[in-house]
Amino acid sequence: MDWFYVFLFVGLVLVTVLLNFRSGTEELSPTATLQNVDEQKRFRVFRSNYLLVFCLMMAGDWLQGPYIYALYEHYGYTVGDIGHFFIMGFGSSLVFGTVVGALADIIGRRSASLVYVVTYCLSCATKHSPRYWVLMSGRMLGGISTSLLFSVFESWLVAEHNRRGFPEALLADTFSKAVFLGAGLVAILSGLAGNVLVEDLQLGPVAPFDAAIVIMLAGGALVLATWDENYGNPNNRRSLIAQLALGWTAIWTDPRVALLGAMQSMFEASLYTFVFLWTPALSPNGEKVPHGLVFSCFMTACMAGSAATSILIRHYSPQHYMGLVYGLGALSLAVPLAFHMERREPGSVDNGAGGISVSGKLQLLAFCGFEACIGVFWPSMMALRARYVPEELRSTIINIFRIPLNLFVCLVLYKVSHFPLSVMFGVCVGMLVACMVCQSHLNGLTLDETHALPVTETGLGDPPRRGGAGLGRISPGRGPSHHPGERTGTKD
Repeated sequence: MDWFYVFLFVGLVLVTVLLNFRSGTEELSPTATLQNVDEQKRFRVFRSNYLLVFCLMMAGDWLQGPYIYALYEHYGYTVGDIGHFFIMGFGSSLVFGTVVGALADIIGRRSASLVYVVTYCLSCATKHSPRYWVLMSGRMLGGISTSLLFSVFESWLVAEHNRRGFPEALLADTFSKAVFLGAGLVAILSGLAGNVLVEDLQLGPVAPFDAAIVIMLAGGALVLATWDENYGNPNNRRSLIAQLALGWTAIWTDPRVALLGAMQSMFEASLYTFVFLWTPALSPNGEKVPHGLVFSCFMTACMAGSAATSILIRHYSPQHYMGLVYGLGALSLAVPLAFHMERREPGSVDNGAGGISVSGKLQLLAFCGFEACIGVFWPSMMALRARYVPEELRSTIINIFRIPLNLFVCLVLYKVSHFPLSVMFGVCVGMLVACMVCQSHLNGLTLDETHALPVTETGLGDPPRRGGAGLGRISPGRGPSHHPGERTGTKD
């Protein structure tokens, strides 16, 4: 194996450890914001409980990712058939996921979390059958589950955190820890566990899905035993149609919410497209790439980004630095534009062990940079959603945000082979630049609010002033208030 990969991985680990150590030395301790010892203990228990549940649910998700494509190949399906499975997953998230996400605000986020466990466990169970329509139904359930995973747990946390009266500063810190653990460390450990089940124990390609069922059931039992129910608005139970209509109205009438939705959709669309493209970009002529080690590098870079966010978010509002993050992401994905058209003979492979060329290594460095941007994006976007997305419509709006994302990914899956890599990466760069524009516009709309989000130790616990709009209230023109990582990309 080329030592380049080892040095890159070790370097990323060192950076992550240093950033995490620095974050720990500046950690936003509950003692800095909660004067009562009992309150401090109560917050630590609350945060630990949420992080444990979130990590278990993410582990169930991550265990499946590396083996879905391999399982379909194991059953003898063609590339075209597999593409149809993935389109069903994203299409299901587009149609059914949006509805189920809205129902979460009506029936309760705790109940919706349990629905996630049931639907994803059923999706995993279908992997035992080689029948086309059984597997297709599993993809449909998987799409619904992914929509729930990246909306209901975040919605429950924000509502419960505010209901218990904890300072807003501690909420942002919890987001950073959730992304660091759930979208980074858990992803790496899940990949290793899946490899042990499939390769070392030789239990077959279905084994990771069975392990995911066990882990998600454990998470569901913890939710059932320890979580209280919370709703979008328990005093105003609406019909599903009314809930969706209000979600669209909030987006349409509040430009801040609309801009957040645009940035979320475009950044995630770039992320998913990147997941589809990084392998052919690194090995355009079939060069051997150590996918497991590269994946570990990506996840470690993401962890470094989330660790850096833990430091940044204590001193600056996300609105101050997110434009720069989008710009760095655009530069990272622009690097392949200089290399992917390179004409190479099938037999000409550079001297890097594993077959990857020098241009491939440069692209890998750039891709790790993009992964670090992803690690910054998630907790920062969660913090912004917690401020501007109305409480009673939180899950509804987050899933509406996913509609253009799912439409775009379905189009990519259907037509990706018709476009050269330059076009696809160019589209990603264009969307990230558009995110920069949206962020600049959002900053212009909220100049008087951007100083309320930094969570330095001066003034911690002071409620931000938003012109009378408090968390949990909705005003169509100024709605306040607000997940890792679906990073395997082809899972729904």
